[in-house]
Amino acid sequence: MLSRTADDLFWMARYVERAENVARLLEVASRMALMPQDAGGTDEWTAVLIAGGVEPLYRETHGDVDPDTTLEFMALNPDNPSSILNCFSVARENARAQRHTITRELWEAINDTWHGIQYMTADQVEAMGSIAFFEWVKSRSHLVRGALAGTMIRDDSYNFIRLGTFIERADSTSRILDVKYHLILPQEEVVGGAPDYYQWGALLQSVSAQGSYRRMFGDQIRYSQVAELLVLRAEMPRSVRSCYEEIMENLQDLTAVYDEQPRCIRMAGRLRARLVYGEISEFTGQEGGLHGFLTEVIDTNLRIAAQIGKDFLLTPEAESMNEEAILMGAESARQEQSMG
Repeated sequence: MLSRTADDLFWMARYVERAENVARLLEVASRMALMPQDAGGTDEWTAVLIAGGVEPLYRETHGDVDPDTTLEFMALNPDNPSSILNCFSVARENARAQRHTITRELWEAINDTWHGIQYMTADQVEAMGSIAFFEWVKSRSHLVRGALAGTMIRDDSYNFIRLGTFIERADSTSRILDVKYHLILPQEEVVGGAPDYYQWGALLQSVSAQGSYRRMFGDQIRYSQVAELLVLRAEMPRSVRSCYEEIMENLQDLTAVYDEQPRCIRMAGRLRARLVYGEISEFTGQEGGLHGFLTEVIDTNLRIAAQIGKDFLLTPEAESMNEEAILMGAESARQEQSMG
């Protein structure tokens, strides 16, 4: 496969997944705004900006965090590279470049989504209801993945699309958990109070895991069990471990004919082994606690994504991204995760 084709498909999938993750964050912030005052607040909207890595850009252009402004900025602002609008725009451009590679159904799912949001305004989102808008974004993302699963041949194209999806999802789950861990835990040292219940419940809702948590752990919410579910449990489809099970499977399919495994699969294999054989107590008990471990996961995920670019995509950006640049990117992400 041409490296340009692989690159387009990889990033097409990443941006579709990113659009859904942004919608999930905004939905939870909107729902938390309806909760008792001590259960949520402007910190919830700040967490959305931090998890999206765009808080400095927002404050530079808008100043103080405001719910309505944040919603517009993260959903429809063309100047925000992580807005839902821009995510679908970039995904559509990458898909259009590879119309000869992807199926008609997959192209139409992405193209129709873009046409549905292209001229949407904040007033239209308000008229339809913000929650309904977020559900629309999630349903469109599900439609794209359904078209992929139901119509694409299981070849290299399919594997690169899946790689992009799960690299992005692993990053998003780690960031959401890390940011909300900082937002929630300092407020309620004794887990179990009403604000604590609302916040951890909102976190589970943001990754569609409330029902799964109750089935596995019961109704009482403990942050260590939330962390275990979202990091280590393979049964949870949005957990970091589940993502790396998929990443390894697709990398193994791509490298089956190689005499020597590329570096990216060895890097991914080491992280997967930690997730498979580790216990949440050893990660929460290490120096830096859960934040330290999640920071390490985010950094490693960034490195693996960059190494996939070097090993397979061979784009100019990937070729020029040396180890120092990767470390700088990881440090920037680490600073964005801090709540102060």
